[in-house]
This record gives sequence, structure tokens and C-alpha cells, in this order.
Amino acid sequence: MNDIRDLFPGRMRERTFQLKAKRDAGAVWHEPQFVECKQCGRRAARTLWTKSLFVCPNCGYHMPIGGYYRLSLVLDHGSFRELDADLPPQDVLSFPDYSEKLAAAQNKTGLREAAVTATGRIGGVACVAAVLDSRFFMGSMSTAVGEKITRAVEYAAAKRLPLVIFSASGGARMQEGIFSLMQMAKTSAAIQRFSAKGGLYISVLTHPTTGGVTASFASLGDIMLAEPGALIGFAGPRVIEQTIGEKLPAGFQRSEFQMEHGFVDQVIPRSQLRDTLIQILQLHTGGKHE
Repeated sequence: MNDIRDLFPGRMRERTFQLKAKRDAGAVWHEPQFVECKQCGRRAARTLWTKSLFVCPNCGYHMPIGGYYRLSLVLDHGSFRELDADLPPQDVLSFPDYSEKLAAAQNKTGLREAAVTATGRIGGVACVAAVLDSRFFMGSMSTAVGEKITRAVEYAAAKRLPLVIFSASGGARMQEGIFSLMQMAKTSAAIQRFSAKGGLYISVLTHPTTGGVTASFASLGDIMLAEPGALIGFAGPRVIEQTIGEKLPAGFQRSEFQMEHGFVDQVIPRSQLRDTLIQILQLHTGGKHE
């Protein structure tokens, strides 16, 4: 390999299909009749979880959801067109057991990688959307994920489209070492170029958004939105407490705390997120649909 670009030969590929509530779209891999909330521990019928968009009907906990399912909640019906659908992950360091774990994650989730990027419309406004799926290696940023995000940003810049990115990640993917860390600078630089051209970037932080993703493109939005109760930070609270030797404030790093301290502009329940995005995008375009 003489050049990092050798990892991803060829041009961007696109594919179009209808988003459906299929197996890889839900919040859990199996489909039991009842689902237990990870926050309050109470169980509720799957039908109730589905009706509430996988928000706990008892305590309001926003369960992590799959990438395709999330896009189906915000994009106009029939407008989804996936970008770089066939871009594969790369075991650039021949890390022990990594290829096997990638294959297992692909088989379990139905995804090629942790990122899904697409074009579509939200309230009639054309845009580029990207989402990290925490079911695949905790949504960690690999070389391929960084490449997909960068290509999505560059596509939005070339087409002069607004950009919406939904983040859910444990950070950089350790199995790819420095190659994964490089993606922090790479994606941030792409966002900077996009911003310099006057592009609108809406960053939506979901549970959890941590590590190198928080320290790069996820924190660079012109407008910063978050789902209720989302954990947002670089290091986890336990690591910070052990490092500084002090007890952290209640709710530290949760989205509500972040909004109170100016890091997040607004905390939006999942059921209201599409309407909020429509308002922002239509204000941005002056009500004109491209």
C-alpha cells in the first residue's frame, strides 16, 4: 500500500431502495415479545416500544436504534438514496481476530460498516444525511467510517446541500490504531471546508456519543441537537472521576447538562426530531425546496 487512498479505490456508488422496518433497523437484534428498558428495568410489550419509536413507555429512556431505522424516521418516504453502500471495512493492521469480528458484526446487524450515508429529503428539502449505528462495533470510527463521513460531507459541499449527521459512538476503533485516529482530523477538515463554502451542518448527538467522534465532527455542527438523556463526552464519567479524584455533578455529560452549559443548542425528543429538522431546513432555504 503506497497511499492511504489505495484503501478505497473507485468512485462513489449509490443505490436506491425503500427504507423498511427490517431486522437491521430496530434497536435490538432479536425480537422478543417483551423488551426490557436498560434504564428503569421495566418490561413493556414490543408493540408499545414500536409505537413510541423505541422510547421507554415507562421512563422515557431513548433506546439506541439502528441506522436505517433512524433515517426512516426523518427522511421523506421514498427519498432515501444510499451513498457508498459497498464501501468495505479494512483490516489495515492485520489485527488479531479483527476480520472475524467484523464478519460476525456484519452477520449480526446486516450492515457493512458502522456508518450509513445517504441523500434524501426532509420536509421536501434535499439534504445529505449520515448516521452511526452503535450496534456495529459501538459505532466506532474506523478508516471506512471516516471515509464514508468525509465523502458524504464532500458530496454535500459539491451539491450545495445541507448536512445532517446523527452520531452514536464509543470513539475511534482501537483495532485500526493510528489509521482510525487519522479520521478525526480528516473528517474535521472536511467539515471545515464545507463550512467555508457556506454549508449548513446540523449535528444530532444520540446515546452514546463519546471519544474521538465527540472530539471531531460530532461537535462541529452549526446547530447542535441531542436526544434526551444522551451520554455526550470524550472520556467516560468513571474515568474522569478516577483521574481527578472528585465526584462529578449529577447528570454530568448527559444532553440536558450539556445544553445548560452551552454545548448543545436544544434537546429534542425523538418523536419531535423530524419536525424540528423540517423547521430548521425550511428556514435555511427560505421555504424553497431544491
